[in-house]
Formats: sequence, C-alpha cells, structure tokens
Amino acid sequence: MSIDSTIKKEGIEVISTLDSSTIHTIASKIIEVLQNTFPKKSLNVPKLFSDLIKLNMYTAKLPAGCSAKYFYKNKSIYFSPDTSFDDISDLIVHECIHYLQEKVNKKGKLVRLGFCDFTNATLPGTGLNEAAVQLLASKCVNKEVETVRYFDLNFSTISPDYYPLECALVNQISYLVGYNALFDSTLNSNDNFKDQFVSLTSEDTFETIEHNIDLLVEMQEEINLLISYNEAHVDNNFSKVQKNCEQIELLKTKIKTLFLDTQNLILTSYFNSTMNLLYTKEAIERYRNKLYYFRNLIATSEDYTYFNDFYISKMSELEHKAESSLIPIENSLVLYKESFLKTLFKRLKNLLRLSPRQNYIPYHEQEFYD
Repeated sequence: MSIDSTIKKEGIEVISTLDSSTIHTIASKIIEVLQNTFPKKSLNVPKLFSDLIKLNMYTAKLPAGCSAKYFYKNKSIYFSPDTSFDDISDLIVHECIHYLQEKVNKKGKLVRLGFCDFTNATLPGTGLNEAAVQLLASKCVNKEVETVRYFDLNFSTISPDYYPLECALVNQISYLVGYNALFDSTLNSNDNFKDQFVSLTSEDTFETIEHNIDLLVEMQEEINLLISYNEAHVDNNFSKVQKNCEQIELLKTKIKTLFLDTQNLILTSYFNSTMNLLYTKEAIERYRNKLYYFRNLIATSEDYTYFNDFYISKMSELEHKAESSLIPIENSLVLYKESFLKTLFKRLKNLLRLSPRQNYIPYHEQEFYD
C-alpha cells in the first residue's frame, strides 16, 4: 500500500504544506520550551534543530477529535487547519517529541518509540509512552493543574483532555522514581525509567502496569467507537444502540476497577519494597513524607479506602522500626515515637478533609522527592 493510501486510510486528508519559515519557527520554539523545562539536561540543540526542520509538516483534515498527528512511516506531522503556531501548544510539542523519540536499526527500520516496542507486533508500551509524552508536553507549556472526574474517579492532573487516566498513573510512578528519569527515557527511548522502578519493585510489576495502561487506552477507544456508532444509528437500529449502551457501562466499570488495581499496585509494590531499606531516622522520615504526599497524586472515589488503610498499616510498621534496637535511631526520634498516634490521626484527618486539588504538589516541589 502506498504512503498516500495509508494516510488516507488513517483519515488524513492533506490541505497544504507548511512553509519552511513556519517549520523553522516551530523547531526553534520546541527547543526553547525543552531547554526552559529541563535546564539541567544537556540537550544537543544543533542536532535537535537539524532534526526538527527535516520534518514534513502539513495542515490537513484529521479524524474527529484529533488536532495533530505524527505519522512515523513518512516522518510527517499533520495539523488541523485551525492550529495556531504563534503559541506552541502541548499537542504540537507532543507530536514533535514523538519524532525525536524514534530509534531505528541499521536498516532504518523503527524499533522503538519512547516506551513503545516496535519489534513486537502488539506494540507494548503504547499507552505508557503516550502518557509520558503528554506529561512532558504539558509541563513544557506550563499547563495548570485541574481537578477532573472520569469514570467515577476524582483526581488532579495537568492533562485533563488527553490520556488523563494514563497520565495519572505514570505521574505516580514518576513521583516515586524521579521525573528526570521519566523525561530521559521519554526523549531518548532508553530503559532508565523502567530500570529504576524495577530495582525498587520487580520486572513483573512493571510489565503488569505497562500492560494495564495499554488496556486502559484500548477500552477507552472501544467506548469511543461504540458512542460513534450510537450517534450515527440512534434512529435506525435501536436494539444495537441499546446493547452498545450496556457494553459502554460495563467498560466504564472495568476501567475504574483496572485503574484502581493498577494504582494500588504502584503504591504497594514501591512502599512495601522500600520499607526494607529503612535503617536511619532520616530514611524513615523521608519514607513517611513520601507516602504522605503520595495521596495528592491518587484518584479517589466514594468507595475507595485502600490508600487510607495502607497508610495506617505503614505508619504502624514505621513505629515498630523506630522502636527496634536493630536500627541506629538517634535520640531525637523519641519525639517521633511519643507523638506517633497524635501525628497519625492528625494526618488522617487532613487526608480525609482536604481535596486532591488543594493538596497537589507542584512539579518543582515534587522533584524534591526525586
């Protein structure tokens, strides 16, 4: 199948080619936001600029709900006709990052795109990669935090419109292992982020989370297809529409359950494992703070109590460690021990009283815990 036919099959209809001046402007602005966002990273600016200006860029009619799309088979980005290039949006950054992520073999064949493995026909890591890229893109354009509700789940995010569930989960892992590792692996298509998380949990845990995020994307896409069918056939196929509505509700329940199961897995795998690494007062305090502030990143619902229960359990374990003669705790920890119950109930009170939006840790503060 020719590239033109493939593009048409993807629902892309080219309108016009962007002029070289506009492409140069986009490339310059992309590099600027990357540098401003990650000043400590040694970005190869000349190479990045050279790569970006080689991109083919077009305005085009795109599928419903799509404003920009990178197509790796012909190294091209397609923008909807109403796209403004005066200010770089997160969608423009998102698609340009996809191009910068490409890793090819000696034959020029794409083998990896960030976290997505193109050597496997099922493309594992697609959802994780989309979420990672979107988090990076949202950070680059300084998107504000919003409190949202999807599938009976309430949480705060800097990406309320694109992959919000997936971004929430990737954000949780990033808080635990470090945002620098996330952005390094996202931009450079390496295993740094994965390896750091695996070293503190397990390979099976990472693979389960990766698979679950892919499933979340698939189920949401299935819902969108069912909704599109219902909108087109609401007047001529009531029986099918009704069946689709039942399937949509079933999928919504599955999405909520899968998300919470994955969130709980991230929480328990990390904090159960790192509990065994606490041998000093400072380590215990860092652990306690890290778990306490993790609450700001979770999604909650009316029937969700898992985090509170886990928090109480871990505070009890920390108390036991503080009392253990096997741990070289300094005398100042006596104050911690004596006020344990008071502190615990005070924190639990705050945990239940404050909203996720009020408690959200800005990215620059989250990096303190890297």
